[in-house]
Amino acid sequence: MRDDKTYIVDIYRAARRIQDFTAGLTEEAFGKSELHQSAVIREFQVIGEAARVISQATKAAYPAIEWTRMIGLRHILVHEYFHIEYDILWKTVKNDLEPLIAQIEPLILSEHNE
Repeated sequence: MRDDKTYIVDIYRAARRIQDFTAGLTEEAFGKSELHQSAVIREFQVIGEAARVISQATKAAYPAIEWTRMIGLRHILVHEYFHIEYDILWKTVKNDLEPLIAQIEPLILSEHNE
């Protein structure tokens, strides 16, 4: 059975993959590349699904992490896939991933040191 630690690692890895997929890419290139869009969407879905199944106790222990926003983005990408605004998705990549990684990374490091 998977636990919260595993899901936190999933979030971290998915965020890093998004960064790798979009490294050196412009917003215009992203807007034209279905391959990059699909890859980024998939990883955001992983982030949102992992956030969704993390226990309430863990979420309460780290209230600064925007669990609800991650879950909300996943819902949009899965259920409203026909209305995805790629410019907003790009802004999320550029503005929100680095802060998320900065919040999640210490949790991973502290878990490995216990």
